[in-house]
This record gives sequence, C-alpha cells and structure tokens, in this order.
Amino acid sequence: MLVRWLLTTMLSSATATSAQPYLLVLGVPHFANHHRDIVNANVEDVLTPARQREIERLVTALAATRPNHVAVEWSTTKQASLDERYAAYRAGRYVLSSDEVDQIGLRLAVMLNLPRVDAVNWLEEAPGTDDDYDFGKWLTAHGRSDELAKLTADGQQRTDARDALNRCRPIADWLRDLNSPAYVAWDDSLYFRIANFGDAVNNPGAAWVGAWHARNLRIAGNLRRIAGEPGDRTVAVFGAGHADLLRRYGTGMGFEVANTNAALPPPTRSRCLAK
Repeated sequence: MLVRWLLTTMLSSATATSAQPYLLVLGVPHFANHHRDIVNANVEDVLTPARQREIERLVTALAATRPNHVAVEWSTTKQASLDERYAAYRAGRYVLSSDEVDQIGLRLAVMLNLPRVDAVNWLEEAPGTDDDYDFGKWLTAHGRSDELAKLTADGQQRTDARDALNRCRPIADWLRDLNSPAYVAWDDSLYFRIANFGDAVNNPGAAWVGAWHARNLRIAGNLRRIAGEPGDRTVAVFGAGHADLLRRYGTGMGFEVANTNAALPPPTRSRCLAK
C-alpha cells in the first residue's frame, strides 16, 4: 500500500510542469522539547524503535517529492556548524539527536544524497527596546495580567490534550494535525489575541506579533535566496507556528507551495504504543 502510494506521488510530481520553484513546509512540534514558546508541547521520546520506524516512513514519503534542498530551523549565521554536523553524520561520526533538524532534516538530506542542509532561520534582535515588545509587563502594569494567564492556560490545555492523543497515534498523524486548516486557524487566533495587548498609544502585543511576522518574512526571503530558481524543490522543516506564515509568504514570493498533508504517509489506525 505504501509502495503504491509513493509511486503515485512520484509520478504526479514528475509530470507536473511549473516555472515556479516548489516549496513544501512541514510544521512540526519541537521533538527535543525546547520549551521556549508561550505554549509548549511535551513530545514523548522519538528515539524509541517504534518511533524511529515511523520517522523513517515519514522521511521516505518526503523524499518522494524529489527535493533538491532541505531547509531547517537553524540560524543562517551558523551554517558552518550545521555543515559540520551534516558532514559528520554522512561519515558515520554523528548519532542523531531527538531534534527534528536531525531526525527529519539530516536524515532526509542523506537519503537524497544532497551536498548540504540549508540553514534559513533568522534569530537576530528586532529593532527597538525590550519594553517595546514586553506585553506581559504592559498587562501587569494595566491590571490585565489575567488575560495572558488565560491565553496561556487555554493554549496549554489544548496542547496537552493533543499530546495525550499523540501517544496513541503515529508521528505522521501528529504532523497531519499540526498542518491542518483547523490547527492553523487556532494558532492564528492566539496571535490575534496577543495583538490586542496594548492601547492606542503603546501596543507591545501588536509590536511583538509584528516582529513575529517580520521574522517569518525574513525566513521566507532566505528560502527564496537559496532555492528560488525554476526547478528548485525544497522541503522546509520548521516549528508548526511558522508553517502557515511561510506558506503564505512563500506564495507571495513566487513559490509553488505544496499541500503538506498530501505529501505525508497515508493515515493509519491509531493505537497506543508500548513504552
């Protein structure tokens, strides 16, 4: 069944003709549980044999889209360190960590025998001062700190429920959920709530959301620079919060943006995996 599906995917890609560069953005949870966001997933160990088989199946499906670039959430200023890691992995001197850069990005690039993995993230300081973006401080000063507490609690409750469900379904289904229109709409709603954390004179919430959009515009611009020529085909692996913006900005920058979920392995029956 998987072989037939992969063959169909490859034939469909091969017969498609477009002068536009191709971009598939794969939104993922942070497999290594960095916990740097307002709302954080708690991903179970992806290094177990069962989860590793699922990742291999996922990467095989992504390879069927025939990318000649794999781009990851790694700062452009640190491309050299990513090159070193990739070279060590290709030479058998590096064991993959649980991070999605390794598990999906490096693994996919090696499967395709690509010369490098592209670092396209932007992590520099936004213009202005910290206070320009500190909506938490503003809310506290204006007696509205409960609004941030509610947003965080609502988001974490929903994320925790998804984490519980994920323990009983394969990784491809985690990603199908995170790249669905329903998840995108919910994720967008959080940013729009944050954008109202301010007033007509000083709105650090709107400034923070604006900086988030600016960051993703820079990332999309980096993608365009490294893989924006006709015939280029890119799989970009990023935290799920980035994915929809990168798709939108990628479209605006001239990419043929793929339907991510159509490239994932077919859904399978949910079941609880033994730990």
